[in-house]
Formats: sequence, structure tokens, C-alpha cells
Amino acid sequence: MSRDRALLDRALERGEQDGGNVEFKERLLQSIHLEGGRRESLAAQLRHRVLSGDGEATYVVGVTDNGGLAGIDPDTFSESMDVLSLLAEEADCHIEDVQTWGVKDGLVGIAQIREGAVLETDDKHIVIGTAGHVDHGKSTLVGSLVTGRPDDGDGATRAFLDVQPHEVERGLSADLSYAVYGFDDDGPVHVRNPNRKDDRAQIVEEADRLVSFVDTVGHEPWLRTTIRGLVGQKLDYGLLVVAADDGPTRTTREHLGVLLATDMPTMVVLTKTDLASDEQIESVILEIERLLREVGKSPLRIARHGVDAAVEEIGDTVVPIAETSAITMDGLDVLDELFERLPKTTREEGEFRMYIDRSYAVTGVGAVASGTVMRGSVEAGDQLLLGPMPDGSFREVEVRSIEMHYHRVDQAQAGRIVGIALKGVKEPEIERGMVLLPADADPTPVREFDAEVMVLNHPTRIGDGYEPVVHLETIGEAAAFSPENGRLLPGDSGTARVRFKFRPYLVEPGQKFVFREGRSKGVGTVTDVYPAG
Repeated sequence: MSRDRALLDRALERGEQDGGNVEFKERLLQSIHLEGGRRESLAAQLRHRVLSGDGEATYVVGVTDNGGLAGIDPDTFSESMDVLSLLAEEADCHIEDVQTWGVKDGLVGIAQIREGAVLETDDKHIVIGTAGHVDHGKSTLVGSLVTGRPDDGDGATRAFLDVQPHEVERGLSADLSYAVYGFDDDGPVHVRNPNRKDDRAQIVEEADRLVSFVDTVGHEPWLRTTIRGLVGQKLDYGLLVVAADDGPTRTTREHLGVLLATDMPTMVVLTKTDLASDEQIESVILEIERLLREVGKSPLRIARHGVDAAVEEIGDTVVPIAETSAITMDGLDVLDELFERLPKTTREEGEFRMYIDRSYAVTGVGAVASGTVMRGSVEAGDQLLLGPMPDGSFREVEVRSIEMHYHRVDQAQAGRIVGIALKGVKEPEIERGMVLLPADADPTPVREFDAEVMVLNHPTRIGDGYEPVVHLETIGEAAAFSPENGRLLPGDSGTARVRFKFRPYLVEPGQKFVFREGRSKGVGTVTDVYPAG
């Protein structure tokens, strides 16, 4: 008997009791259970169950009144969760977690209900994107920051962020991964075990200020994924990692170029200082400073000028440099202080917008679209548009629920990394690069646009028909370039017409992008768009 099934069996064994906190429901339907006085009666019943359980209640859905496993189809289960969420809200409670099991005739699920409204997040939550060469210690640094624990020298804390079994085995990250920790009046609030979603959710609930990390990929074959992480997320700051025992590499320079192309405030963190002598550390820092000055940036050593200066000066021209070791924990207190004080930079007003980075299906919930809220805010129950679809159309969808680092929230604002459960669409229909917008928006799908571009490096000239991959927000699509004067040389700046090769997207003037093909790279800014026809 699995642990999960044991949870279901214990709830069935306890059964419904007059003074208990377990409630059986075969199904909950909007047309029946939310009409007239039925809604108030069921909300009062839910409130009674929660109070009987000292602030917690268990609802078993898909069973008969006597605990028989009836099972209901996935759509009915999803509707039942929608109704239960509304009842919980009316009772000043919220659904904390949902688990489901397949039975002969459908699904049976358990919803854990807790007293209190769903968490409302503050506007001080900052999001940091990491970059840097493979094996320079990005994931290990983040793992030690969020847990407050030193690494063992073999990547123990890195394992908290790797998302695929082969990544843990090889010691390499092959996709974006996410982490969170926070601060309260007593200092850092660490995650006990980032691999347990309940522990990460607890940080979101308890901390006064949150810091989320988007940990990107350092291995060169996955540069496309790194670009997606740095360009496609609504990041407040970039963090470029350089190992003290190795120094800047070609990948370091490439990642720095992507960070600077997005105009993102950036810091450089020297890692593995325990493996280098003082002379090596000084030599690597001097090399980093030369690299920054070459691209018009002013380095600022935090060890020399202090955290106050770093907080005040980080921005368009100044790049702070910190020195750390995840094994000795030297310098991590400096980063803690820095992250606790850095202001949010991506707070944007305006209508809600979120470009989709990932999608997945959750049994009993349905399709979930994940990404970073670019601007505005979104609430459970909102009506949205999803698209453009391959034919340029947009689909009407409804927000079932919102999660942030495994904690359910009732609202998400600009800068939040969230998963939004959607009603009205199947998961296979959702693609990376699509966007979520308010239902009353009037979006225009775009197949072609004009841009100001700069070629960072290319072995020859760029001419008509050049087809790199364009990374714009979460879009990663092959596109044909037509330079205004017929060609662009390495180091050139100019204008070009860009046409997506396969399908339209939502693109607007002012958006920045990176383009790449092999070792050729460049950056650009959209200046004009042409509706797909």
C-alpha cells in the first residue's frame, strides 16, 4: 500500500462524524451546489468541519455518503474543485493541497482545507536569474543560499535544484530550475528541503520578503535554454557566476552578453574561493573587471566598497562583484544582506500579461500554464485570452487557481513565477511562447517585424535569408532576417525585417530579443510590427 493510498484509506476509515473534520462528497456542481441558499449552507458546513479539526478539514470527493468509491470523470472532478474553492473562500478558508487516485469509474480525490484566506504576496519579491560556465557552481551557490547549509564538495546542495534524474547523476543541469528563500525580522528564512514542495510553500507563507532564483544552464550545448531563462523570465537582476579556480571562459562572455543585452541590473559572484589562493582570486577579479570595462560597465568590489554602495549603485553602468565559497559559506552572508535590501526593478503597471514558458497537466485540475507575470495582476476566476494559436486566433480561458512555488495564492502580480490552472483548453494545445491576456484585450498576432539589431559575432556577413533562432520573451522560433542594406557585418548595427518561419506570435515595439545560430549571436529591439495575414 503506497503512502498516498494510505492517506485516502485513513480518511475513509475515519469517515464522516458529527464532530469530525472529514466530509464525503460524490461531486459538487455549480448548477446545483452554488444556487440559492445551498451555497451558504455548504460554506457553513465547511466552516464547521474546519473548526472541528482545529483549523484543518479533509474533503474526500468522488465517494458516496457511506465512503464507497464512486469515482467521477476528470471534468466533473475539476468542477468540484472549483466549487469547493468558492465555498472555502466564502468560509474564510482555502484549499491547501489536492491529491487524486484513479478508480474503476474515474477519480477519487482528497482536498486539504485550511483556515485563513489564501496568501497575498507582497510587492518586494525579487527574481534573480543565474548564469555562468558549466561547473562554476551556479546551482551549488543557490542551493546553499536557500538552505543555509554548506556544500559537501560533491554538489550536495546543487542536487536541490536539478530537475531530471540524469542531471543529478551527471552533475549537470539541462533545463531551467527554480528555488526560493526569504527574509523576516530575524534574517534569512531557509528551506529545510527544497525538494519537498510543502517546505518551499512554507517559505512563501512565512517570509516577509521573498527571493526567487531562475537557475539556468551552464553547458554550451544548452545555451538556447539559458537564453530562454534570461530573456523569457521577468527577472529583476542577473547573477553571473565565475569560479575562482578557473576564471572567465567563452561561455562566461556569452552569458554576460545576453544579460547586458536585456538591460538587466547584473552582479558577478566569484565562487569556489576555497579552491584558489589569494593571488589567484585577485587575478581572476582583475580579469572580470577588464571584461566588464570592455563592455562599458564599471566594476564595484563589495569587499572594498560595502553592501551599501552595491545596493545604491547597481544598475545601467555599475556591476557589483562578490566573493563566495559554498563549502566554507564565506561571503554568503554578504549576498543575504544584498538580496534582502535590493529593490524590485520589474514592477510594471498595466493590463495583465504572461508569456508561457512551460505547460503541464495535473490530474483533477487540468491544464497548467507556467511562466513569469510580465505586468499587471491576475486572480482566480479571471477570464483570459490564450494565444496566438498556430492559425493566429486566441482562445477564451478561465483561471481555475494560481500556485507560486507550490503555495496556492489568490492573486499574482508582475514579477511572480507562477503556475496558472486554466479551464477551457487542453494541455497539448498550450505552447511555449503563447501569451495570457485579459479577456477584453484586442491582441494582434504578428508574423513579421522590423528591428534595430547589433551583430555581436559572426564568421561572415549576414545577408537576406539568414535564419537564426530568435529568443523574445519565451518565444524561441526560427526567423528569416532581411537587413535593410542587404548585409550586416560583425560589430555592425542596423535595421532588419524579421519574419517568423512557422507561426505568428504576440510581439510589440520596444521588446528586446537575442538571436543565435551556431556561434553567431546578436541582439535587437523591435521597432515596428506587421499583423499576420
